[in-house]
Amino acid sequence: MLEIKLILCPIDFSEFSARAYRHALSLAGHYRSTVVAQHVVEIWRYPSAAFATSAGLYTEFCETVRARAKEQLQEFVKDHGHDGIQPELVVSEGMAPDSILSFAEARKADLIVMGTHGRRGYDRLMLGSVTDRVMRRAPCPVMAVCQPPPEPRDGHRLHRILFCADFSENSGRGLSYAFSAAAEYGAELTLLHVEEEVPSPAKTEDVIAAATARLDKLIPAEAGKTLKIRTAVRIGKPYRQIIQLAEEAQMDLVIAGVHGYGALDPAVFGSTTYRVIQLGPCPVLVHP
Repeated sequence: MLEIKLILCPIDFSEFSARAYRHALSLAGHYRSTVVAQHVVEIWRYPSAAFATSAGLYTEFCETVRARAKEQLQEFVKDHGHDGIQPELVVSEGMAPDSILSFAEARKADLIVMGTHGRRGYDRLMLGSVTDRVMRRAPCPVMAVCQPPPEPRDGHRLHRILFCADFSENSGRGLSYAFSAAAEYGAELTLLHVEEEVPSPAKTEDVIAAATARLDKLIPAEAGKTLKIRTAVRIGKPYRQIIQLAEEAQMDLVIAGVHGYGALDPAVFGSTTYRVIQLGPCPVLVHP
C-alpha cells in the first residue's frame, strides 16, 4: 500500500493555491500525513529591493519581507484550514520552482499538491512556469489542482479514478499509484487508452480489441480480484477523450504521466497531460 507521510503544498496566497491546500488537507486527513505549507519569497519581484540594496538596507529589507510573508502564511492556513490539521509553515527565499524542488528533495516529500491557473482558449493553454518546472523535475508525484473542488460529500474522497495508459514507461510509473489509491479509498478505477487514429474504419474493432487486451495485461491478478476495475478504449484526440470520459463518469482524479525535459519539450504547448490539467473537471496526478 502506498504511504504518503509528507505532503508539500506551495502557497502563493491565490485562490488557486487555496484550492490545492484544501485537497492537501483532505489527503493528509485520510493518510494521516504531515502537511507542509511553503511560501517562497522572490525578492527580485519587489521594486523596492533595488533601493534597499543601494541604501545598504538589503538584509533588513529581506528580513521584513520574510516576516510579513510568515504572517500572511499563518493567516492563510487559519482561513482555509479544517479538521484540526496543523500544517508546518515554511517561508523560503529564492526562485519559486528551485525552492520547492529543493525542499521536496531534502525532506523526501511523498507528494506535492499545487494549484495552477485554469484558462480556456487554445492561445492561453499554458501552465504557469512554476507548476511546469515542478511537474517536470519533481522527485515525487505532483497533484495539479485547477478547478475549484465541488462541495465535499465526505471530504474530497476519491470515488472514481481515471488512469491514462499510453503503454509508455511514463504511464507505467503511475500505475502503482492508481492501484494503491483505488485500494485505499475503495474507489472504482478505470484504465483508459486512446488511439488517436486507426488505419481504416474496418480496422476499428481490431484496434480496440488489441488495446483492450493490453489494458487487461496491466491488471495484476490480485488487484483484479479485490478492486473495482474497468477498462475503456476510445478513438480520437487523447486529451478530448480523457476529458470527456472524466466528465461523463464524474471522475474525482485523473492519473497521468508527464515527460521531463528533452529536445522538443519547450514546445510542448499542446501536450495531452497539460491540456487535461487545464481543461479537465478534476485534479490530475502526474508522475514525472
